[in-house]
Amino acid sequence: MTAFAGVAELGEALRAKRVSAVELAHETLDRLEKNGPRYNAVASLLRARALREAAAADRALSRGDAGSPLLGIPYGAKDLLAARGAPTTWGAAPYRKQVFRADATAVAKLRRAGAVLAAKLAMVELAGGGGYRYASASLQGPGRNPWDTSRWTGGSSSGSGAAVAAGLVPFALGSETSGSIGTPSAYCGVTGLRPTYGLVSRHGAMALSWTLDKIGPLARSASDCAVVLAAIAGPDAHDATTSGKRFRPLDAEAARERVESARIGYAGEEIVELASPAARDALLRGVEELRRIVPRFVDARLPEDLPYAAMAGTVIGAESATIFAELIEGDRLDEMPDARQKAGFRAALRITARDYLQAMRLRSVLIARTREIFRDCDVILSAGRTATATPIEQALDAATLPPGASAARDAAAVPARRRGNVGLIPAGNLAGLPAIFFPCGLGSDGLPVGLQLVGPPFSEPLLVAIVEAYQRETEHHRARPASA
Repeated sequence: MTAFAGVAELGEALRAKRVSAVELAHETLDRLEKNGPRYNAVASLLRARALREAAAADRALSRGDAGSPLLGIPYGAKDLLAARGAPTTWGAAPYRKQVFRADATAVAKLRRAGAVLAAKLAMVELAGGGGYRYASASLQGPGRNPWDTSRWTGGSSSGSGAAVAAGLVPFALGSETSGSIGTPSAYCGVTGLRPTYGLVSRHGAMALSWTLDKIGPLARSASDCAVVLAAIAGPDAHDATTSGKRFRPLDAEAARERVESARIGYAGEEIVELASPAARDALLRGVEELRRIVPRFVDARLPEDLPYAAMAGTVIGAESATIFAELIEGDRLDEMPDARQKAGFRAALRITARDYLQAMRLRSVLIARTREIFRDCDVILSAGRTATATPIEQALDAATLPPGASAARDAAAVPARRRGNVGLIPAGNLAGLPAIFFPCGLGSDGLPVGLQLVGPPFSEPLLVAIVEAYQRETEHHRARPASA
């Protein structure tokens, strides 16, 4: 069985000819077809393409051409990434028949690396643009968590989180504008890597917010995320926002030295004060486990006078309303089921230039202040999410949500001096900072919880090295849901 095997393990099996790429593709496709509907994880199965790409990988392997660690490795891509000739629905009924003639750049780079695209994976409609009230705001239905199918996977990369957690694919591509890699990683117990803004081309991906969107991997481990990021990062003539930088992980000796000398910035109030009872103890244990690996902890917290959630909401709202203006002003918006999302899109059309520019001005202040924070620490540690996965039927804005499930609500109810780094997801995205999200155990309800590390721009090598060291000493990333 190849379910739950990581990239390196599968690559070794392929090179040793214990399994062929075509056999591996068949196994993956069969799992996706059989089990994907259980989690509403699959938007479309790409059987013909996968078998064609797998056959090409086998030919390369037979020639001894095994230079790429992704050669013959199957994966899934969030359905906002174009795949030539396949439906790319963006998770929304108005686009259910949409097909593109070319691959998104990230998909094309993985194809050149020999990876095998097996499926497009489900997502929240239009990546959550406009805001949504229910997990069911998706063309495929609510993302069901492999750890408990009555719980949500998190959005908007819902299918990517579920497919990796359930062992349907060894890795998947997701996207984040403000939390859409981090939340599924935390809720589903997988490792996710949000790259620095501009490190990965977004050409061929649905735009939600031009100045915030990022594409990154979700996988079994930090090492697997690093392999994928190395393949998809780098310049792209089709995307002027790319930085031109590439990613390479640190070698073993450099990684050891950097981890041993790293300074972890940590506040902790967001866990002690805001975490749900189910998640708190596991999160605090995870912090202590990391402290044994990277002992230099220093106090670090976000500025208390910036409204991160409101800033992110204004930027996303204004930019997404411009991108989807034709849909919002037309008749097809009513094909989307979530009333709050439709109302949010319509309201976003009324965001004024003054409000948008004020949010962007404050964003510049935030970027300058984060530079100051990283003078005293190398990375910032916080909870990935401070609660375990919410029930599928639970309204996402309900007052009855457990503590930690709504950071914006909880932060408003807690004095600023006790908020710690609760705003790290919107703040990190506004500042374009990279983050890695990784599991640190199970809550008292048996559901995954995870931590996040955020670093300055282009600090992905250090982030990966720290979590690789953590995952060598712990087994949390190897945990499997009983239902999978």
